[in-house]
Amino acid sequence: MLFFFLVAFLLFAAALLAAGYYVVGVPEKAAAGTLRERLREVRALAAGGEGRSTRADLFRREERGSFAWLGELISWGSTLAKLQKTINQANMKYRAADVAGITMLLFVGAFLLFGLFIPILVLRFLFAALFALIPYFIITRKRAARLSKFETQLPDTIDLFNRSMRAGHNIQTGLDTIATETADPTKMEFKKVMEEMSLGSTLDAALHNMGERIPLIDLKFFITGLILQRQTGANMVAVLENLSMLVRERLSLQEKLKAATAQQRYSATLLCGMPIGFGIVLWFMKPEYIDVLVNDETGSKFFIYAVVSEILGILVIRKMSSPKI
Repeated sequence: MLFFFLVAFLLFAAALLAAGYYVVGVPEKAAAGTLRERLREVRALAAGGEGRSTRADLFRREERGSFAWLGELISWGSTLAKLQKTINQANMKYRAADVAGITMLLFVGAFLLFGLFIPILVLRFLFAALFALIPYFIITRKRAARLSKFETQLPDTIDLFNRSMRAGHNIQTGLDTIATETADPTKMEFKKVMEEMSLGSTLDAALHNMGERIPLIDLKFFITGLILQRQTGANMVAVLENLSMLVRERLSLQEKLKAATAQQRYSATLLCGMPIGFGIVLWFMKPEYIDVLVNDETGSKFFIYAVVSEILGILVIRKMSSPKI
């Protein structure tokens, strides 16, 4: 028993260390490598050399992650492609294959560790799966926060573009104004648009690529307006003004809705957390009650039903208490 506990603990610790390395170490290492390469090119240019390091690489290259073999193994599916798209929308530097590998390591480590406390195979599998999905939850949460911040900045961005168009500038100059005068993440995304155009991409393709990175319906309206203005020469300033006003009103209504449903959302959180908190307290105060649910056959069935019902109830209540406008 002690040997099994030590093996499970070591595997679990190794999985956590690997996850921590890929969360912290890999991005810093990649950023440091990019900085060293740029400094090397600057020194070569200053020295007047004409080697390969002085030439800018105009091709976009995709780096292979440490778990690239995993991506090749299951490349027939679209799961990794969707995961990579989500990672890109969150503006994170990880590869989908690496995240999938970390998820598998966390699942195996958590499954072995939970085996010391939870003899029920179904619950052990369920808890290990939930624990292994932590990287995905972090990615989706950061993606949602980034999209929400971009959406909040979008009305001011449209107004800035409209003022630039009224001053007599063209579309490219208006986009460049957004790329220099706004804050991140809006500034970052429009800088990418300008960089793609400077490398030979068309305006339509660069704007559509930004729409893929920022999947907001209001931004798609803005992109469609710019493309129509360029192709037809129509005056889209009035249309974009109405779009800016519409986005502001919708965001204001969404904030009012959050304030009106704050009490209900708090009650839902309390209702969902009470069974979990009560179970933890009961585990320490009356462990014999929990022992019946874990070791008894009938009690195990009730325990599985309770856990599954709790998860489904949390998902349903979360959906009901978070209306979308």
